Amino acid sequence: MQAFQDALDETALAVEALLTELLPLSRDPESRLFEAIRYSALDGGKRMRPFLVTASAALFGVSRDSALRVAAAVECVHCYSLVHDDLPCMDDDDMRRGRLATHKAYDEATAVLAGDALLTQAFEILADPRTHEDARICCALVGDLARAAGAHGMVGGQMIDLEAARRSLDIGAITRMQQLKTGALIAFSCEAGAVLGRASKQQRQALHAYAHDLGLAFQIADDLLDVEGTAEELGKHVGKDDAAGKATFVGVMGVARARAQAEMLSQQAVKHLDLFDEKAVPLRQAAEFAVTRRG
Repeated sequence: MQAFQDALDETALAVEALLTELLPLSRDPESRLFEAIRYSALDGGKRMRPFLVTASAALFGVSRDSALRVAAAVECVHCYSLVHDDLPCMDDDDMRRGRLATHKAYDEATAVLAGDALLTQAFEILADPRTHEDARICCALVGDLARAAGAHGMVGGQMIDLEAARRSLDIGAITRMQQLKTGALIAFSCEAGAVLGRASKQQRQALHAYAHDLGLAFQIADDLLDVEGTAEELGKHVGKDDAAGKATFVGVMGVARARAQAEMLSQQAVKHLDLFDEKAVPLRQAAEFAVTRRG
């Protein structure tokens, strides 16, 4: 897996460099906001979703610069979601990526605005002609990301998560919650390369199926890490899901069954990539990494 880790690190560095350029500091009266934006988006995270964008784009010979811009847009949305998830009115976490959450490093109002700015920045990036010379491709990416991040995707999943504090969820409801909250953005990341590369319907469907299984495997692994991981490994407090009585795969299935399910989903995800032959090796490795990572 060292080759995969090297590729993941390379993508993280490239996205970090681009985000540094796209999210400059300011000396204007709103400078505190720009500081909070950079604090929220830079210097942290595995950049797994950006990696999925670049790996899927490579299947279709998409230019690296174009893929990295879409990857940066995805990471803006992901970072915005983390900032808002950590707020006291949501998951109420003080730590993120090994340091203070944005609302603790700054304040709650600034954190809300920083998250808002990162979300809108994502669409500014996608709409820019530098992302793709074909405006129809840019529009398709904007529409797809909006659906993945909105009420029919990530935000909808967060609503179900909040509702779960007031009522118990069965495995079907938990699966739907995580398909929206976590899986929707992962699905966009995997399919973005197909959009950029004008892939066939069959190719896009294969990536969609891969992303479906990968997203669930990734979330089950997250649930397991919350039970078995350490704060040092994860860069945030552990055991909070159980303490808060939150609905998780581990809570319903137990550790052993959840681990087996994650491994099965990872293997199933890989099978959807058969039509891409050796070009899909990085995506196959990503599916393995999703369930073996320790952070």
